[in-house]
Amino acid sequence: MLKAADVEQTLRKGGSARVDDDVAPKFKPGQRVVARNLNPLGHTRVPRYIRGRSGTVDRDHGVFVFPDTNAAGTGKSPQHVYSVRFEASEVWGAETGAKDAIYIDLWDDYLDPV
Repeated sequence: MLKAADVEQTLRKGGSARVDDDVAPKFKPGQRVVARNLNPLGHTRVPRYIRGRSGTVDRDHGVFVFPDTNAAGTGKSPQHVYSVRFEASEVWGAETGAKDAIYIDLWDDYLDPV
């Protein structure tokens, strides 16, 4: 857990900066994925409303520092970040518009293949 005295130093390091590390992507555009249903004690950037929902990788943004491990002080754990498209009906039910969707940026560790 991040201590108050360490906040300034952590912010100076950057929470989720892009890096040039050579990391192989786990997913590719067009691939179906599911957002993992994570419930950690600490920080995560997976919105609760998207956990357990299926979507499609739209694009790969490249390799970034993983904010969960970086904020906890356990390392940068660089990995790919993807823009994942979720149909609105998958997230909020059938009463939503048939053409509506939401795009969420998610790291490798937040996703599983379908």
